[in-house]
Amino acid sequence: MQQNPTNTSCGVMDGSLPGKCAQMVFPYIPMQGNNPEVYQQVEGLDRGTLFPGLDLPFHAEMEKQAGKSGPTVELMALNFAIVELGLYLDTHKDDKEAFALYTNYVKLYEEGKERYEKLYGPLKQMSTARLGSYNWLNDPWPWEYEGGAK
Repeated sequence: MQQNPTNTSCGVMDGSLPGKCAQMVFPYIPMQGNNPEVYQQVEGLDRGTLFPGLDLPFHAEMEKQAGKSGPTVELMALNFAIVELGLYLDTHKDDKEAFALYTNYVKLYEEGKERYEKLYGPLKQMSTARLGSYNWLNDPWPWEYEGGAK
């Protein structure tokens, strides 16, 4: 009897590949406890995670960027830390220390963004509504400032 090369009736512990079955893979997903150690925002941005326990060696490209600073990088680092902490809080909603850190970073980000936009112009298109004129397309763009100054 000839096998059907498009047979997809694999067993419970198998996944289907084109024309055959293959063993399923069980990925390793690290879980965090409450109150984990955290990197500072800039280091977290460089490493690709705010949490040392989740630090994986995929950040080699970011190491080339190390040492860069300025208001744009600081805002990026704060925004990264906010998103990372928000993801952590999705699964650890009762971690008061993490929420306090999250709240502090949001406040710092909002203050820094407001200062930046007063000096250099909008970071996002919708910021033009708050700034009072549609200057989104005016040069230079935020990433074109050298050392964070015009």
